[in-house]
Amino acid sequence: MRRKAGYWLKKKRQAAALTQKDLANRLGLDYYTFISQIESGHARVPSSLFLAWAEALTVDGPEFARTMLEFYDPHAYQALGFESTEISLFTERET
Repeated sequence: MRRKAGYWLKKKRQAAALTQKDLANRLGLDYYTFISQIESGHARVPSSLFLAWAEALTVDGPEFARTMLEFYDPHAYQALGFESTEISLFTERET
């Protein structure tokens, strides 16, 4: 699921017309390679940075957090009463 989340994040970054370096700068990160690691599925967005990422990508904060939760912890997502979204369908078609 991390790879699927990374792919989704990459599409959001590209839609915002940002390079990995641009996004890293907006997030105050020292290394843009962290963005690459997340987009490739080797790392994940820390929950403490969900709102910063949402702002940098011009995505609604709560929606971004729900999306990340659905990717990173689908059992908690369902336990909180959220129903699966089109993200499941999106990622299945893309892989």
